[in-house]
Amino acid sequence: MKRWRIALLLGCLLAAIPQAPTAASRVNLAAAPISRMDLSWWRQRFEEKAAELRREKVDLVWYGDSITEDFEHRAPPPWQDFAPIWQRFYGGRHAVNLGFVGDSTANLIWRIDHGEASGISPKVAVVLIGANNFGLPHWPASETVPGIEEVVRLLRDHLPHTAIVLLSVLPSQRSAWVSENTAVTNAALTKRYAASRTVHYIDLTGIFVKAGTLDRTLFLDRFFSPPEPLLHPTPAAQTMICAAIEPTIALLMNDRNRLLPR
Repeated sequence: MKRWRIALLLGCLLAAIPQAPTAASRVNLAAAPISRMDLSWWRQRFEEKAAELRREKVDLVWYGDSITEDFEHRAPPPWQDFAPIWQRFYGGRHAVNLGFVGDSTANLIWRIDHGEASGISPKVAVVLIGANNFGLPHWPASETVPGIEEVVRLLRDHLPHTAIVLLSVLPSQRSAWVSENTAVTNAALTKRYAASRTVHYIDLTGIFVKAGTLDRTLFLDRFFSPPEPLLHPTPAAQTMICAAIEPTIALLMNDRNRLLPR
């Protein structure tokens, strides 16, 4: 067989052998759209929220995960009663809660790609996402930060007249790895958005961590039976979050004279 034919045959054989992906060729799943429509409850909530966005005037939107969805819970015992907090801070502001239990940055990217930032023009969009990246997906800060940046980029594209209030990933007590990656993520977000005029980054770590120690009393997970790793703020802590970001939201919504009921 002639040499050129041998070379051509060898080339074809080598091309057919699967190659290990290089670091440059790997897809960062944290920054890619991933659907959860195979889950019936998630699909139902997505469809209900899509109808709510079409049905109502929208001036304020919260995008997030279970921490955001908690605002909709109204039930005894008191450590699960969040709805009055939403009413106090966002009632009458044409606000929509787009928090979904268990969502990561990838799931929020999918939701934005599929209508949750289309056909609306809110004055403010609040984003609280990233905690679940460190859970089951186990995506480190190096992947989570680009995922959060992609969420912000998509919102900027879809909502060019909307001010974005980006909140830090909240501290938790799940593992040393999670705590480390949470801190690295928040430091990177501070550096990325500190000088931004359209993205208002607010680090909430100081609410939960005092003198380097996490305040366990600010998490409701300890009330579960059996107790779960600390992740979700109590209603009192959720109120502290809302109070901390309220001056920024009021300024951006131009309703600084609004009186908050006690």
